[in-house]
Amino acid sequence: MRSDSAPARRYGVDPFVDFTNGREWMPMTVLELDSLDLAALLCSRVCHDVISPVGAIVNGLEVLEDERDPEMRAIALDLIRKSAETASARLQFCRLAFGAAGSAGASIDTGEAEKVVRGLFADQKTQIEWNAPRVLAPKNKVKLILNLCLIAAGAIPRGGVITVTVREAGGASGDGLRISVAAKGPNAKLAGHTPALLAGVPEHNAVDAHAIQPFYAGLVARAANMTLHVSTEADVVTIEALPALALARTETASAVA
Repeated sequence: MRSDSAPARRYGVDPFVDFTNGREWMPMTVLELDSLDLAALLCSRVCHDVISPVGAIVNGLEVLEDERDPEMRAIALDLIRKSAETASARLQFCRLAFGAAGSAGASIDTGEAEKVVRGLFADQKTQIEWNAPRVLAPKNKVKLILNLCLIAAGAIPRGGVITVTVREAGGASGDGLRISVAAKGPNAKLAGHTPALLAGVPEHNAVDAHAIQPFYAGLVARAANMTLHVSTEADVVTIEALPALALARTETASAVA
């Protein structure tokens, strides 16, 4: 069991680290998926997310066809309504997180990102604390925020609080955005294979539909020229995304000091 006094673990997400014990080893080659394979795996992930509420809608409609009892019909209608809302929220989230939403431009409103995150976790045991200004930010950085929220939610299956913090450190262009997504909850823990997937170096050099989301998050981070760092402590998992150049300067300064 972890102790509240235990020091936090912090490790960079890159292909130069053995995430099992933290020792450095020879650089590994980042896995490059065929574009069709990537599209197929992401489609499988989206289908997995919506099949449950869609199935519940079908079940509710079947009850309405066969049932004449007013109380049972009311229960079926409520099931259909809630399931439709869930399916809609998941699709809207996936549209921004995985799709080409806003492809006409290079930026996405962070207010839209907040809206779909809150919609995804509405009426659930996970609360959202959103500490980010409403700005037009580079598309890939907004997609990264959303994907990190999914990973954070997976770290607290029993529920808790996901805190999203975005700071601008490089002018108004969004190029200097610093992103932090923290998951706090009972026994918060990142899945052991997640850091390697974020780094693009999955076990056995293969990715399936269950693992595609963190792998995709790593792809988006690299496309946005950002470096991911994960830290863990008692009941808290934090994933930070920092501009690669800013991180390099920080590490250089630390080495000099």
